[in-house]
Amino acid sequence: MDMRQLKYFVQIVESGSLSKASRQLFIAQPALSQQMTRLEDEVGKPLLVRSSRGVKPTENGEALYHHARFILRQIDQAVSVARRQHANVSGHVNLGMAPTTVCALGLPLIKHLNAKYPGIVLNVVEALSGHLEHMTRLGELDLAILFSTTAALELTVESLLEEELFVILPHDSQMIAPHRKDITLHELAKLPLVLPSPGHGLRRRITLEFDRVSLTVDAVAEIDSLPLLMHCVADGIGATIKPMAAVYALQNAPEQWRCLRISDAEMVRRNYLYALAPEKLSQAAAIVRDEIKHIARTLIENNTWQGVRLMAPLEVPEPEPDKIEFDDVSLHDAES
Repeated sequence: MDMRQLKYFVQIVESGSLSKASRQLFIAQPALSQQMTRLEDEVGKPLLVRSSRGVKPTENGEALYHHARFILRQIDQAVSVARRQHANVSGHVNLGMAPTTVCALGLPLIKHLNAKYPGIVLNVVEALSGHLEHMTRLGELDLAILFSTTAALELTVESLLEEELFVILPHDSQMIAPHRKDITLHELAKLPLVLPSPGHGLRRRITLEFDRVSLTVDAVAEIDSLPLLMHCVADGIGATIKPMAAVYALQNAPEQWRCLRISDAEMVRRNYLYALAPEKLSQAAAIVRDEIKHIARTLIENNTWQGVRLMAPLEVPEPEPDKIEFDDVSLHDAES
């Protein structure tokens, strides 16, 4: 097995067709097919299922595909390091973040890296936490900020920060009296709410907190797109429950929003920084990991990122008797 065969195999899987892959690779289709036959012979297992509609990887082929992509990416980075003519670190780094995390951290991190490490190209993957966990376990991300300490056991994990969840509504909204700085769960249950769908981790935690005090979540709209959700809130359709970073989703001034604490229940979301194992982590990715921690600390300490506190290193709290901790949100009844 050689790198050329792995490159051919990855291209075939991604193209879904031998003919398409042959055009992408500039190699005759019979020669490409012959290379795949040799690869399957060396592996000793079928890797591709061929049909009139194209090709798909077998279970063994799917496993090889993900490992091959990682290997090829590492080789590209190694070649890039060998060719560079200066001491600056260079390379591509894939970082996964949830939408609200991107709102607070994305732009400051990219600006900082571009200024300090122009050779590092950061690929930010914005997705819901469940999809990011899946990509992390497959090795498709070098780094990820996730909301569980058990999202990908084969990666290293360290605590990063803790976000408080707020009731967010427009500054001029009449749903809550202007002088109010907080709201109770019972008052919140009477408001029209714009929330993520029931399959979203944040929504499940909100529902559970309501259930604990025998209340029902009354969502007038269920939206998994953060910009659209915040547009609906800005248009007065309802209030939402999000980390304070969500107010930056529409690129307008945070003063245009009101963020109310929930007075009789505390809801926080803990953020953990995941990285590939040290033997797999590139120098560029290690630098980005350290800069994420630096930028997060700076944003919190200068009060740019509000409603957030830093967590102690390796702080992985154990659930207390009156505190239920889940994969992305900790719910604590202040009256219990």
